[in-house]
Amino acid sequence: MKIAIVKLSALGDIVHAMVVLQFIKKFNHNILIDWVVDEKFKELINLNPNINQVHSINLSNIKKKKSIFLLIKELKRFRKFSSYDLVIDMQGLIKSAIIANLIPSKKTIGFDKFSSREKLSSFFYNKTFSYDYDKNVILRNTSLIEFALGFKIEERHIHHKAPFLFSTIKNLDINFAITKKNILLIPGASHVTKRYSVLKLAEITKKLSANFYIIWGNEEEKSLALKIKELSPEVNICKKLLLDQLVCLITKVDLVIGPDTGPTHIAWALNKPSITLFGPTPGYRNACETSINKILESNSSVNPLKINKKDLSIDEIKAEDIAELAQKILLS
Repeated sequence: MKIAIVKLSALGDIVHAMVVLQFIKKFNHNILIDWVVDEKFKELINLNPNINQVHSINLSNIKKKKSIFLLIKELKRFRKFSSYDLVIDMQGLIKSAIIANLIPSKKTIGFDKFSSREKLSSFFYNKTFSYDYDKNVILRNTSLIEFALGFKIEERHIHHKAPFLFSTIKNLDINFAITKKNILLIPGASHVTKRYSVLKLAEITKKLSANFYIIWGNEEEKSLALKIKELSPEVNICKKLLLDQLVCLITKVDLVIGPDTGPTHIAWALNKPSITLFGPTPGYRNACETSINKILESNSSVNPLKINKKDLSIDEIKAEDIAELAQKILLS
C-alpha cells in the first residue's frame, strides 16, 4: 500500500502530525508513506526515517512573487505523480485540499466542513472525517489516521511514543556544561503575542543554576536574544541554526523553555523535557503533556480559530513559576 500525507506547514503543526508515522508503520510496516510539504520545512521531514519520499512545493516563492502562473506550474507537478492508494490531507486548508485532490489516487480523505479551519477544503475530498477543530491537535491527527487506515491508536501509546526525529549531525560547535544542567531558551515565535517577555526570560536564568542557550531564526529574534544577554551576560547565544542542527541541539540539552512554537514542540517529538508557555493560543489543544513535557498557561480566554493580536497575557506567567517547574522536571 502506498499513501501520501499532505501537511504543508507550520513547523510545530508538522511535528504534531509526524507522530502518526510510527503508528502507521507498527500497524503495517510495508505501507509506503510519502509526504507533501512546504519547501522550507523539507529538511525537517527528511529527518524521519519512516518517510519514503518527500514532495515539496515552494509556497514562499509563490507568495513572494504573487504569480498565478508559478502556482499553476507548481500544481501541475502533482498531477504527474504516480497513483497512490490513499491521500490524506492533515492540514485542512483550501490550498492543502487542492493539492491533495490533484494527486492521482484511489481515495482522498480529509476533515469535513465542520472540522476544518477553512470549510471549503472538505469539497476536495471524496471521503471526510468529523472531529471538532477545537480538540487536541495531536488527537485530531491520530483519529484521522485511525479513520483512514482502519486501526486504533491508544492515547497511552502517544504518551509513550518513540522519538521520531533523527539528526544527521554528529557534533555541534557548542560547549555544553558537564557539572550543570543545560537549558535552551526560545524567545521567538510567529507572532509577538506568543512571545514571552525577554525581561522574564532573563529573570529565569538568575533563578536557576544552569548553563543557558538561546536560539534565533531571524534578525528580530536575534535582537531579542541580544537583549536577554544584556540583562544576563552569562547566557550563550547560538549561531543561526539549520533545522537539522536545531534537532541536534535539542537532543543535547536537559530542558527546553519556550512559547507555543516549533522548536518547543520538537523537544516533545524527541522526548526531551520541556515547558511550553501559552498566552493567546490554547495549551489544551496545541500540546501533549507528559511527565517531562509540561505547559503553563495564562488565564486568557482563547479562540482556537484566531489569535487575538491584542492578547499579551503570556507575560502574566510568573518567571518564578517557570523556574520552580523547571527545577522539579530537572530533579525528576
